[in-house]
Amino acid sequence: MAEAKTKVNKASVDAFLSSIADDQVREDCRAIAGIMQQATKAKPEMWGSSIIGFGRHVYTGAGGRQAEWMKIAMSPRKRNITLYLWQQFEGRDDLLAALGTHTTGKGCVYIRRLSDVHVPTLKKLVTACVRSIEKAAPAK
Repeated sequence: MAEAKTKVNKASVDAFLSSIADDQVREDCRAIAGIMQQATKAKPEMWGSSIIGFGRHVYTGAGGRQAEWMKIAMSPRKRNITLYLWQQFEGRDDLLAALGTHTTGKGCVYIRRLSDVHVPTLKKLVTACVRSIEKAAPAK
């Protein structure tokens, strides 16, 4: 069985955020991190070299394999800020429709800038995702 490549580590989240070259992206990521921390009531942790995760839960994969994983996460990527909000939950589509300019992928929401989205809706989306995960999986 292959071991997960993305693991929690002791790297500094603040140092990582401070290393983001683009001033606007850095400030957007700090604001999003605050939203995620408030929703999870968990301190941010580095997962791998570029993902900031919040909270932990036991994730069960399609094959039944279980692993500890972050509840929600974010990462400043080259083209977008990636929000890892992979849970399907009631009202998700409506929240995404009201979010503003974004795209989605399997379990991710991609935004260019925080100013492109409706921040109160983003807060609702993040909070609803966390609540859904907490109902489905034991907290860590």
